[in-house]
Amino acid sequence: MEFLSAPLLTPDQRQTMNSMYRNLGCTVLLAGAFGLAPARGADPAATPRRIPDSYAHAGTRVDIGNGRHLNLRCTGSGAQTVMLEAGAVADSSTWFKVQPLLAPVARVCAYDRTGYGFSSEGPLPRDLDADVSDLHALIRHAGIKTPLVLVGHSLGSNIVREYASRYPADVSAMVLVDPPAQDIARYAPAWQKDEDALSAQRFAFLDRCAAAAEKGKLPSAAPDLHDCLGDANPLASAKVNAADLARMSKPAFWHTVLSVLHDNVGVFKQPVPTRETHGSTPLIVLSADNTYADALPRDRKGLEQARARTQAQIVATSSRGTLVRVANTSHEIQADQPGAVVKAVEQALQLTGHPPR
Repeated sequence: MEFLSAPLLTPDQRQTMNSMYRNLGCTVLLAGAFGLAPARGADPAATPRRIPDSYAHAGTRVDIGNGRHLNLRCTGSGAQTVMLEAGAVADSSTWFKVQPLLAPVARVCAYDRTGYGFSSEGPLPRDLDADVSDLHALIRHAGIKTPLVLVGHSLGSNIVREYASRYPADVSAMVLVDPPAQDIARYAPAWQKDEDALSAQRFAFLDRCAAAAEKGKLPSAAPDLHDCLGDANPLASAKVNAADLARMSKPAFWHTVLSVLHDNVGVFKQPVPTRETHGSTPLIVLSADNTYADALPRDRKGLEQARARTQAQIVATSSRGTLVRVANTSHEIQADQPGAVVKAVEQALQLTGHPPR
């Protein structure tokens, strides 16, 4: 799932919370499409079915200064590095299917943002500026060669775009996996009104979880706290689930989650900035065809319009922007159709003049 490798909320709570970040639908504008040939690096037989036990411990913890470390996982080799940026409050495990498929054709890295996975807690607020600054520090302190291909899922696509705006010389291409719809109230006012009404309830729940973590009361069997951590992830082993449980029981995790989600409310209420431009940097947007499957009928059309408008605006920020619809997938394209992400990255590498090896 996008947020964590272990469930954070009950299904009803999770659906309410995720809806703010899962605002993609059927593609209206299609500037390009993939062929039917499989991606070179994507061997379906090699795709992991379960989260490997390697995610139960840190990869390489990179010192980025001020006593802080970010957890980095790199595999493969190639002329350019592909950096994977997770969505919302997810960590590097969200790429457990994609990374091994890319490793045979490129150097590929994923990392845990501040406060998640095996990375240190950082100063608040955790907003796009903070995330971009941390990514820049990670790249420099880890000695990662630039320019690189940035791949971002959901909120990660916003981080990638902001990074490319601030450090264009560092970025040779971008692959954006289901960028969330922005400025939703313009197209789905009833949906936005409901979201605003539910916001207080949503954050009250998270505040209770944070308070319990601060008092050392997580995990807990108490009815009002049990859902903070949810049940074990069926895609993970006992080792991975135990590591997730330990991290999610700490105050640092909840402080980060609350800050990120408070900031995201404002991020997604705004339209794509009219000043945003990425020149001729190759930019591929992957759009899921089934993100709004569980939306109310009254809302679905408006949500799809908001998504279509957002993604069209993002594509237009580059003279080499392409929008691609990915069939038979939810918002979690990297989990449902990892080969589509690999295919997009391979095309991005071709466009940079450094084709996959």
